[in-house]
Amino acid sequence: MRRRPDHVPAFSGHLLLEAAPDGGGRTVLARQSFRAPFHLSKPYAHDAALQVQIVNPTAGMLEGDRLELDVTVRAGAALLVTTPSHARAFRARGAGGVACRQRLAVEAGGWLDWWPEPLVPHAGSDYRQETSIAFAAGASLFFCDAVAPGRIARGERWAWRRLALGLTVTEGARPILRERFDLAADHAAQLAQLAGQPDAWLATCVLVGAGDEPERWAALRTLHAGPVWIGASRLPAVRAHALRIIAPDGGQLRGTIAAVRRIFAPVLPGLGVPLRRV
Repeated sequence: MRRRPDHVPAFSGHLLLEAAPDGGGRTVLARQSFRAPFHLSKPYAHDAALQVQIVNPTAGMLEGDRLELDVTVRAGAALLVTTPSHARAFRARGAGGVACRQRLAVEAGGWLDWWPEPLVPHAGSDYRQETSIAFAAGASLFFCDAVAPGRIARGERWAWRRLALGLTVTEGARPILRERFDLAADHAAQLAQLAGQPDAWLATCVLVGAGDEPERWAALRTLHAGPVWIGASRLPAVRAHALRIIAPDGGQLRGTIAAVRRIFAPVLPGLGVPLRRV
């Protein structure tokens, strides 16, 4: 059981990134600021995007941590944000838990690819996350948020104390998606059993700019097979869709998301960027 020693203060971490084109049209970080437990690895420039990895040099997120992320992509810029490893929320003793607020904004003509590794909530953890995504007409983005059922190798399944994940997406000033996952662990376990996947890994994806070409959506439907469940919903904004994915393990979840990215890479070239994880 991981606990914060009494003498170690909680983190009040922040991460601010602003991606913009330089004079030659290449994407650079026009502004950046971060404080523990966030750290940035050296950005890597692909042809289609600038890749930035958010590194947590600590063991994970402990009770009392308060985290703020603010990412903006300006017109003409393309940014890929990843993490090198799973995020971990450890057991909480009191009522504080971990609170994380993420604000993502993309201007017209900008591209944001948000694909961190999944969250692993440990037994007894209390993790609350609120994500807001605001994009302008003419922007494009891929957002993926994934959750593991727990530390399967340690025999932990659906054992968190609280897990609350909120997501709000707006086009301009108009909300087009608002949802909240806030289930007791035993209720989540019952739903997983109902789906026939007691160790289900879950992912929510948002695509903006994917278009409505029938052949791409037909290819997406082929992924809904065997133990993998995938569903898609068209959002009110033009060219915007939400995807839900359920997979029996982390490997199949990763493979399904990678397949989704390959299907839409011809219309969203940033999805073809090979990840470099360190």
